[in-house]
Amino acid sequence: MKKLTVGYSTLASRVQSMVVTKETELFDVLVSIQKDAEFELPKAKTLELNSTGVTKSRNAVIDNTETEYLVFADDDIEVIPNGLRQVVEYMDHHPDVSLVLARVNAGEKPRKNYPSEITKLTKLNSAKAATPEMVIRVEDIRQAGVYFDEEFGAGAKNYLGDEYIFVSDCLSKGLKAVSVPISIASHDALSSGTLWQSTESAVARARVFSRVFGPMAIWAKLGFAIKNYSNFGSLKLVWKFLTTW
Repeated sequence: MKKLTVGYSTLASRVQSMVVTKETELFDVLVSIQKDAEFELPKAKTLELNSTGVTKSRNAVIDNTETEYLVFADDDIEVIPNGLRQVVEYMDHHPDVSLVLARVNAGEKPRKNYPSEITKLTKLNSAKAATPEMVIRVEDIRQAGVYFDEEFGAGAKNYLGDEYIFVSDCLSKGLKAVSVPISIASHDALSSGTLWQSTESAVARARVFSRVFGPMAIWAKLGFAIKNYSNFGSLKLVWKFLTTW
């Protein structure tokens, strides 16, 4: 019996160029297609959504997954089957863990600096979470009532931070989440989270911190701004970040 679903999210216009895992004897494949979808993908279950916004698509995947575990996949990534098997094995042996952040590579190397050992996640160390890094224990997430906030993420006005909010909501519900040094996918493209030097990105980041920390957000924002001043690139954008709620 398959234990994990690879849940892809895409637009109808991008289906033909998708890199869908061929390891279908190991994993279920679920593809959420938005906007006028009329496609059949071999060995994959498809969901047709008349909507936009990646978080709507991710939430539909959560609701329609039938396996114990789910990994979220963008339509331009390649999954690493052996890495996914290792994460499933880890979660099988750690039933108290509801969410794992694994590694995503750019080529043969990790795309960013990841912890070198298994690390418990908190709201202070998971701000750079990316969706293709996530593997969830589906029933735990459903029972906790955690979904992606559809006011955030690609296709929404606040076009980033949906992953961080998802992890934070899991933690707020008492679920355990960890980072593990296992690569599960390869994804060379830049994500929206790597775009910093614009008013729009400063405002979107500020709203993410307000969503996660509420009235205490100013202190988290101050620490984040100090640590990432060079990424913002200007005092004007730092000020915009700190003063937007």
